[in-house]
Formats: sequence, C-alpha cells, structure tokens
Amino acid sequence: MKTLALLTLICVLAGSCLAGEPEFSDVFVSRREGYTSIRIPSVVVTLKGTVLAFAEGRVAANDQAENDIILKRSNDSGRSWGRLQLLQDDGKHSLNNPTAVVERETGRVFLMYQRIPAHLKERSANTATGYEGTNIYRNLLLWSDDDGATWTQPLDVTRSTKRATQATTLASGPGIGIQLTRGAHKGRLIIPFNEGPYGKWNNYAVYSDDRGATWRCGENVPGALLVSGHSQINEVQMVELTDGSVRLDSRQFGGGAFRKTAVSKDGGATWSSAQNMGEVRDPSCMASILRYSFDGGTQGRILHSGPDSSKRDTGTIYLSTDDGATWPAKRVLWPGSFAYSVLTRLTDGTVGCLFETENYGRIVFARFPISWVTP
Repeated sequence: MKTLALLTLICVLAGSCLAGEPEFSDVFVSRREGYTSIRIPSVVVTLKGTVLAFAEGRVAANDQAENDIILKRSNDSGRSWGRLQLLQDDGKHSLNNPTAVVERETGRVFLMYQRIPAHLKERSANTATGYEGTNIYRNLLLWSDDDGATWTQPLDVTRSTKRATQATTLASGPGIGIQLTRGAHKGRLIIPFNEGPYGKWNNYAVYSDDRGATWRCGENVPGALLVSGHSQINEVQMVELTDGSVRLDSRQFGGGAFRKTAVSKDGGATWSSAQNMGEVRDPSCMASILRYSFDGGTQGRILHSGPDSSKRDTGTIYLSTDDGATWPAKRVLWPGSFAYSVLTRLTDGTVGCLFETENYGRIVFARFPISWVTP
C-alpha cells in the first residue's frame, strides 16, 4: 500500500510538471496610471491574436466614481502589456460594465457599456425607465477594426437594447459576449445583460444577426424573483452548447449559495427557468464561463472561473464535458483574494484568465494549458 501511494504521488507530481503551471502578469494596478481604483475586467483575443484587456478606471473605490473605460493590449499572448489607452471619458458621469465580443467573420471588436448620470447610483430610487430625461441609464457601443488600436465614437443603442417601461438599471455582463458557431442562429452575436430595479434584477440577451449593425433584446429569464420578491440572479455570462443552444451562468443573490443557470434553445430569445448550478459555489460574485472546444462528436469542454468559497477568494477553474450540466474537475488557480474574472482562449490553445485580486488592488492575467485543469 505504501508503494502504491508513493507511485501515485510520483505520477501526480510528474503529471503536474508535464502539464505546465500557470504564469501570471500584472495588467492593471490601482493607484497607478492615474486611477485610484481599476476594476471590472473584460478580455478577448482578436483574429490576429492580439489580447485586449478592458476595465473601468475610477477616481475612487466606488462603483460609480466618474468611471472611464480603459484598455491595454498584448501582442505576446498576455506575457506583457502595452500602455494604457483611454477609450471613453464622460466627465462626472460614470461608464460601467465593459463587455467585449469579436465578430469572427470581419474581425471587428465590439465593446458595450453603460452611462450612468453623475447624480445617480445603482440604488437610487429616482432612476427612471424609458429613453429620455436626466435620470436614465444609457447603453453605448464602440467598435474597432484594427485590433483595438483605434476606436469609433460611442453609438447610443439604448432604444433597441433596453425595455421601455420595465428596466431602470442596466448592465451588460460584465465580462464578454459570444458569437454562435452552429445551429439555426449561427453567426449571432450575444451580449448578456441584467436589468433592474435594484434587487429585482432580470437576465436577458441582447443580440445581433447582422454582424453588429443592429441589436435587439430577448425575453427575461423566468423564475428570477423569489417568493420574497427579491431576485436570485444578477451579473451574467453566457456560453454556446453543442447544439447551438445557450446556457447562462449568473451571480446569485438568493435561493442558495450556488451559481444560477438557465438554457435558451432559440439563441437567447427565450429561456428556461432559473435554477441552481448546484456543483459551483458562489459567494455572490461575478464569474466567467467559456466554451473552450467542441471536440468532434462529443460535447467538448466548457470552463468556469470564480471563487470556490463563501467569500471572494480561492479562485478556481472548473471543467465540464457535458455542456455545463456537471462540473467533475476543478483546480485552484489563485488561493488568495479573487473577485471578478474573465476567461479567454489564446491562439496557441492556452487558456487565459483576467482576474481581480488583492482586494481589488490588482487585475492579473493568468496563462495555463488546458491540461493543467484536465483530470
């Protein structure tokens, strides 16, 4: 038995070495480069392999603090990063929730985010519905055709992506959008969203079938509200399934300390009811989900990143091989402070994870081979 245990330990250690350990690099550090706080990461890889890391640059450690939208680019798969680029500054108003997606036919990179008037906070009771006036959230869109080197001026897409009479607060992601690669809605761009009022959030998809020229919003996920009237879902990400369906992965605000999920069979237009993603714990924190591969005739591999804890620490990578129904493998990427995170796949097949640590003091990029998390 001792010999067997020793051989097992040797195999485990050898496998770990062969798999390769994660590498880490700082991307954004708060109190440097002009911002007291830098939070809310988003990361995508362009068709040419450039890694684009987005965030909010804040003048104070608050969710609405005259936030700017900022960017850094990497030309070596996240090992090093270029200078900080200021994408949008709207004075005293706050720009929130950068959520990026790459259109795979044209290579265009889209970035959606929201403008919150300076006198409003997420909890403000006077946040209004509709499209006009000084008390409304607006939804804005930028895009780049040169791997993030230059960007358009913002386009206001509020009317096509926000409900006229129901929504007050509005938030894309945060994180990333997706583009469907199979099924009846192949080519559809999807940006995940939640809408308020505060505490009564709903999840839905904003989508485009013409490569980002026009956008519309799907129906809300049923079962969002608990018997108490408080919502159990909030910040959300989405992933494509084997048949072209879409699964959402939502932050929990009630109904048990697990991620919430639902499935859409029509490309995000309608959804099944919200339920627990029972094997994935959630201390109520934004998290990420990523389609890594389809792997031929199998259901392929999906990854999830988030805190495997009752608080925002123990950053863990989960692996599913059945379209997110179960998560049989997981591995700790970062044992300390770990908050918002976003996964991506690099051009060489390596997995990237952009995450907040040190109590929101740093945003770090991790690189690791898929074999590192595969059992």
